[in-house]
Amino acid sequence: MKVTIYDVAKQAGVSIATVSKVINNTGRMRESTRKRVLETMEELNYRPNVMASALMGKRTETIGLLVQDISNPLFSEVARTIEDRAHERGMNVIICSTDANREKEKKYVELLMRKQVDGLIMGSSFHDKKLLQELISDGFPLAMLTHDDSSLPVSTVSVDDFKGGYEAASHHLFNGHRRIAIIAEHAYSSNFRISGYQAAHKAYGVECREEYFYRTHGTIENGKKYFEKLFHRKDIAPPTAIFACNDQLAIGVIQGAKAQGLGIPEDLSVIGFDNTILATTTVPGLTTVAQPIVTMGKKIVDVLVDEIQAGRSLRERVLYNPELIVRGTTYAAKESAANMKPL
Repeated sequence: MKVTIYDVAKQAGVSIATVSKVINNTGRMRESTRKRVLETMEELNYRPNVMASALMGKRTETIGLLVQDISNPLFSEVARTIEDRAHERGMNVIICSTDANREKEKKYVELLMRKQVDGLIMGSSFHDKKLLQELISDGFPLAMLTHDDSSLPVSTVSVDDFKGGYEAASHHLFNGHRRIAIIAEHAYSSNFRISGYQAAHKAYGVECREEYFYRTHGTIENGKKYFEKLFHRKDIAPPTAIFACNDQLAIGVIQGAKAQGLGIPEDLSVIGFDNTILATTTVPGLTTVAQPIVTMGKKIVDVLVDEIQAGRSLRERVLYNPELIVRGTTYAAKESAANMKPL
């Protein structure tokens, strides 16, 4: 079996980022640590493909991008922007789709380290927190996209998810809806979108009922599935509005509603999140909370490349404002529609 950088790190008792530093002859560490890693590499007969250039201190001019699911239009759109911006900055990009799987995350990070990437963009909800902390502690160039966690000492580029959730729920509430369901995906960003949804209910003095809450993987199929669960429940009245925490879920909700003969938005109002290309392909067009995808993609590349060139973490935290784009799946909010305002 081929020896990997993870094998070297495990036997030497260090992180894979430390092994990468030794290979690239970069970063600070104890000489005893460097010696132990080199001896372990020799013992295991580990020879990276780019060892010769790495030991000369050269960069590979390559960055890695980890996303949860490249088939998600959000990640495919941002990945293209990242690739284009990286090219402008003289960098290549290796894209890996993790499926939110801890083992795939670890293997892809190992692969990217073996390829001697100069830095990583984490564009997904990274599940292996220990590995993430190792990378941060070792000073490996790293930036987080769509993951606004101020507790991590790392640069982040994201949207204000709390505000987005608040605006989506407020739009429904202002139009007179009281039974507003939320279907959220299993993602770190959804925690804030849910909190915004709850805060809007509180501001309007409307009860936020647990029965109208579901959490699942953010696919079209699951959007349809969980709409049907809501529609067929006997213990609650069906919702008159739904906030889906990404556009794929929202599309599934619309498909499920139409299959039941419901009119959109006459019988059910629907709001998504992201404003991907899907939002403009539905009939009617999807009301959604827009992220500035292109701007965020360019910024995350600039942040990471600047850190690579500086040789240290700049710990830049960039938070963009979302924008509610009203299309045909909801009514335009009017003062006379419900005469509802926050308390």
